[in-house]
Amino acid sequence: MDLDLSGKHALVCGGSQGIGRAAGIELAKLGADVTLLSRSRESLEAALNALPVVHATQEHAYIAADMRDHATLRAKVEATINAPKPVQILVNNTGGPPNGLAQNASVEEYTDAFHQHLIANQVLVQTVLPGMRASGYGRIVNVISTSVKEPIRNLGVSNTIRGAVASWAKTLAAELGPYGITVNNVLPGYTKTQRLDEILDNRIKTTGKTAEEIAKTMLASVPLGRFADAAEIANVIAFLASPAASYVNGINVPVDGGRTLSL
Repeated sequence: MDLDLSGKHALVCGGSQGIGRAAGIELAKLGADVTLLSRSRESLEAALNALPVVHATQEHAYIAADMRDHATLRAKVEATINAPKPVQILVNNTGGPPNGLAQNASVEEYTDAFHQHLIANQVLVQTVLPGMRASGYGRIVNVISTSVKEPIRNLGVSNTIRGAVASWAKTLAAELGPYGITVNNVLPGYTKTQRLDEILDNRIKTTGKTAEEIAKTMLASVPLGRFADAAEIANVIAFLASPAASYVNGINVPVDGGRTLSL
């Protein structure tokens, strides 16, 4: 199986922590040059130092940018990919919108999430696409949510926006397939990240139950009976980015321990 990413350049969003950071590590292990993107320069520097170097020519970097500031985001990514080489692997990964019922969410909450997720993804795709076409290699992997298959309670805005990103990705997969560029979505289940901590804290506040009680209830719906490590999600991202996944295109891949009931 060809998993070698030597000579490939990967741009990983949300790369300072959680699934993004884990994805950067796995892509680097396969030989890719990895550029991490996130808002916090301090966190990015720590994540950069954690990236392995497996061959002498491998180089890693980071971009400090806000996904909501589209003009600056585009400019900083353009500056990075013009020197020294284009991005062939794009991992779109951004923290989810705040918890809450769909009916209670403000218009601003919906538009903010739309700009932070779908529009930012679009900006990045348009920025890196010429390089993918020119180099003859392209992998776009969007980290979204199992909510695109089954909406998750009390995540009204997230359910809505994640679904929009999934449909956008499916459309792109058809458009970019003729260029040999694949577009796929990874749908993480309950994963030990800052986002899971936020969900647990919210449920503690709204139910009055302990973290242990809430975790037990959540895991009752997971056949494997545990939360995922971020590296387990990253392994699937890295596979989809590899030459071995060259005929995998336009799909949603749940990585959730079997929790999603739909096919």
